[in-house]
Amino acid sequence: MSQTKPYRVSHLDALEAESIFVMREVMAEFERPVLLFSGGKDSIVMLRLAEKAFAPARIPFPVMHVDTGHNFAEVLEYRDTRVATLGLNLVVASVQEAIETGLVRELPDGTRNRIQTPVLLAAVEKYRFDALFGGARRDEEKARAKERMFSFRDEFGQWDPKNQRPELWGLYNGKHHPGESIRVFPLSNWTELDVWHYIAKEQIPLPSIYYAHDREVVERGGMFYAVNEFIRLRDGETSEVRRVRYRTVGDASQTAAVLSEADTVEKVIDEVAATRITERGATRGDDKVSEAAMEDRKREGYF
Repeated sequence: MSQTKPYRVSHLDALEAESIFVMREVMAEFERPVLLFSGGKDSIVMLRLAEKAFAPARIPFPVMHVDTGHNFAEVLEYRDTRVATLGLNLVVASVQEAIETGLVRELPDGTRNRIQTPVLLAAVEKYRFDALFGGARRDEEKARAKERMFSFRDEFGQWDPKNQRPELWGLYNGKHHPGESIRVFPLSNWTELDVWHYIAKEQIPLPSIYYAHDREVVERGGMFYAVNEFIRLRDGETSEVRRVRYRTVGDASQTAAVLSEADTVEKVIDEVAATRITERGATRGDDKVSEAAMEDRKREGYF
């Protein structure tokens, strides 16, 4: 008598199924969702999940990039190519335009991460988006570890970590009043290693800067920043060409590279498996302003 083999779902398949369920739930509960797409690895994985969630139909919502103007050229090129391939509607919320119209002011240090929040909120109001898919994961940073899958934001776009809704048994409450919105994080339970395993499994192409390459960098505060139009050498500093890659993609003015020889997906997976510092902790200068830098920005309306 033959025995039926037990049905098993892999860890990666379970994460994928949960994320797809969340995306479909959003489409059932909300009128005007949008996916935040920067061309970074997490938003790229979200886009693949959206393809699977609604196939064979097209992705039924637009994607939005809050463009600070301080982008890596490789990432912008990838963004435009991917959007064109999938036939998506791309909404670009420009920080430079916001500076020119007086919505925000350029900061003295020239960085723009902090001033992108009003630009995001203005775009949400303009297009009346009521649900925003974001690629944040709980393993990235302690403030993001407090997030629910459905993160409620008030009419000012602000986040109150003490005023969030229970999510028992995978039930998500998307109720909101006009002007309020929900940030949705389908990758909440993924880790950086899970993301890379999924990229390998799905054979998802990425911007080249995620893999080891030679780049002129300057070391500041133990981090290696690319020398470019946004980062100039200061008095007494010297640059050198090092073999580096980027673990995360943010503003070119505030995102550092890591020394690496990992030039394939398999090598990156081995490297990530051995590291003990999150990608934001290792490379994002904007998170080092204070111990609560990320939480402060999220309370103001940040992703």
